[in-house]
Amino acid sequence: MWRHTQLGETNFARKRELYRLIKSGQITLGGYSKAKIYGTLNCSSGKRMKAENRVFFSCDNEAIEAGYRPCGHCLPEKYRLWKNNRTNKL
Repeated sequence: MWRHTQLGETNFARKRELYRLIKSGQITLGGYSKAKIYGTLNCSSGKRMKAENRVFFSCDNEAIEAGYRPCGHCLPEKYRLWKNNRTNKL
């Protein structure tokens, strides 16, 4: 998991490093640290969050292991599965 602030000292450096990690395939998903939600990098819900609340993941398993749940907007099927599994445990 990468936090936005760990990617560099300046906004320019962070954007450049983030672009490099996405381009190389090391980052494929983004997350919102306050609500513990992850989704695709092009999700309109995720694009509205503040940069300091962003985290990035290489895969679904990494996000789930970190305690994040799928976004209901951009990952509806994974969200439904997550919700059903959660409901069955209660």
